[in-house]
Amino acid sequence: MFWKRLREDIQVVFERDPAAKSVFEVLLCYPGLHAIWLHRVAHALYRRRLFLLARLLSHLGRFLTGIEIHPGAKIGRRFFIDHGAGVVIGETTEIGDDVTLYQGVTLGGTGKEKGKRHPTIGNNVVISAGAKILGSFTVGDNSKIGAGSVVLKPVPPNCTVVGVPGRVVVREGQRVRDAIDLRHDQIPDPVAETLNRFEAEIKALKQKLAALETRLYGEDKS
Repeated sequence: MFWKRLREDIQVVFERDPAAKSVFEVLLCYPGLHAIWLHRVAHALYRRRLFLLARLLSHLGRFLTGIEIHPGAKIGRRFFIDHGAGVVIGETTEIGDDVTLYQGVTLGGTGKEKGKRHPTIGNNVVISAGAKILGSFTVGDNSKIGAGSVVLKPVPPNCTVVGVPGRVVVREGQRVRDAIDLRHDQIPDPVAETLNRFEAEIKALKQKLAALETRLYGEDKS
């Protein structure tokens, strides 16, 4: 089981990062992979209530990789952190299977409350660079969080969320494929869509004004 999980972790890197060239490169040069492996040991210590040792190991992992994963966080299989710099995962975070995180992602809380205070991430979720998911709620399966988004409330399954604060812009809008969709560069931008709509309305008003001016000038000349 142990070696199977290790092979699975390495295979995930090749599946989701086209830059990966060899097994040795993945083993030596992927801090996301190192952070996950260190977290598994730290989490095992945490479950045995060896809290100080667990925190020391997670602190070492942050120093070596730039990725901070609290040893209490629960992480599923085939988890992939691309680049990874600045990723923070809180203590009561729960992450499902086949989840992808990019650099600068925070899975955090919103205050000093006790108990479950960090998000639960479903299966096959993609969280793009710089996104912040703050609070004790669920991000549903097969959802995508756009770069730089700040998500403060639950996200239903099969949704795309963008913006500050985050809002759903696609819900059940496309067929969910078996393959993990990593095209986070194609997430729609609601601000740009609004500006485009305003531009179209202004253009239409200009055309109406020009037609009105033409009619008035024509009447004056007559």
